[in-house]
Amino acid sequence: MHDIRAIRDDPEAFDQAMERRGLEPHAGPVLAVDEKRRALQTELQQLQQRRNEASRQIGAAKQKGGDAQSLIDEVARIKDRMAAIEEEERATGEALTALLSGLPNSPSGEVPDGMDESDNVELRRVGEPARPNSAREHHVLGEALGLMDFATAAKLSGSRFVLLRGALARLERALGQFMVDLHVREHGYTEVSPPLLVREDALYGTGQLPKFAEENFRTTNGHWLIPTAEVSLTNIVAGEIVEATALPLRTVALTPCFRAEAGAAGRDTHGMIRQHQFQKAELVSITAPEESEVEHERMTRCAETVLERLGLAYRVVALSTGDLGFSAHKTYDIEVWLPGQNAYREISSCSNCGAFQARRMNARCRAKGDKATRFVHTLNGSGVAVGRALIAVLETYQQADGSIAVPDVLRPYMGGIDLIAAA
Repeated sequence: MHDIRAIRDDPEAFDQAMERRGLEPHAGPVLAVDEKRRALQTELQQLQQRRNEASRQIGAAKQKGGDAQSLIDEVARIKDRMAAIEEEERATGEALTALLSGLPNSPSGEVPDGMDESDNVELRRVGEPARPNSAREHHVLGEALGLMDFATAAKLSGSRFVLLRGALARLERALGQFMVDLHVREHGYTEVSPPLLVREDALYGTGQLPKFAEENFRTTNGHWLIPTAEVSLTNIVAGEIVEATALPLRTVALTPCFRAEAGAAGRDTHGMIRQHQFQKAELVSITAPEESEVEHERMTRCAETVLERLGLAYRVVALSTGDLGFSAHKTYDIEVWLPGQNAYREISSCSNCGAFQARRMNARCRAKGDKATRFVHTLNGSGVAVGRALIAVLETYQQADGSIAVPDVLRPYMGGIDLIAAA
C-alpha cells in the first residue's frame, strides 16, 4: 500500500515510479478521490461543530424559557446531513483504498528499468555449470527409476501434480530438512510451523489480494490455501507494534505451497517445474526501516548457501522493473543450473518490500522510550524451493546408468544412502 501523504507531497515522483512499472499516471485519479474524501471530512467536522454549538444554544434558550424549536429543527437537519456525509465518506474511503490496493510497490532506484525478464541484470555466477553428454531432464530420470509418477498423480488430482515414491520421496524430505536445519543452526532463523489455510486479510496484507485472486486456491468456507509461507510468516506481525529492540525478526518455515498457475497454460508442462502443489523453505524478516537493505543482502546470501552446500551451480540476477513482483521494492532472483535443460531456472526470489506490506497489515515498530511508531519493513525469500532443488540434484548428479548420486550434505538425512538406482 502506498502512503497517500507521499503522493500528495510529490505526485510527479509517484507517477514516475508507476511509469517505471509500465503503468499510466495514477496520481491524478488517486488525489481526486483523496480530495473528495478530505472535503467530506472537513464538512463533517464543521457540521459537528455547528451541531454542538446549536445544542448549547438550545440548552441556554430553554433555561431562559425561550422558544428553541428553530434550533431543534436545525440540529435534526444537521444530523441527517451528517449521516449522509458519513456514508459518502465511508464509500469514498473504500474507493481510495481500492485504487491504492491495485497499484504495485514503487521500485527502488537501484532496480534496472526493463520490460520483462530479458532485461534482468546478472550480478554473479557461482560454480561451474555441469554439461554432461546427453544430460537427461529430471522427469526422464525419475520415471526411468520408477520413483516419479505423473500418471498416477493425474489420476488422483489432474495435471501439474506428481507422486514421488521410495528414495525420491525421501530425497525430497531430506532436502527440506537440510534447508531448515541450515537456516536455523547457522543463519539464526526461528523455525515456525504455520497454518496452511489463511483468511482473506492475510493474503491482502502481503499483496496477493485482491489483484491476484485467480492465482490462488480458495476453500468453500472462505479460507485460502497459502501460495507461499510468506503469507503466514509475514502476517505474524499484522496489527502489531513491535519493539525495535526485538528486530530483526527472522523466521523460516517448510510448508506445502499451492498455486493455481493461472495463465501458465503451455508453460513447463513436462515434469515438476510448474506444479499446483510444491514444498518450499521460506525465509521472512521483519526489520526497522534503516536495516532492510542490509537484511536483503544477508537473506540472499543465506539462500545462496543452500545451493553451495548442495554443490549446485547458480547465478544471481537483479530483477528489472518489468519482472518485479507486485509487492517488491527490489528483488534478487537466484537461478540454479539445470543440465537437462541446459539453462538456468529460478529457484529463489529474495525481495525487500519496504513498508508496502506493513501499511496493508498496519505493522509498526517503536524505539525504546518513544511514543511515535513507524511502519516496519518486510522481506521474504525462498530458502529454497524444494521441488526445484530436487530437479537440480537429479540433473546435476545423474550417472551414466541413470542412477543419482546423493550429495554429501544430504546423506545423513538419507540414512546413509549414497546412490539412488532403479529397483
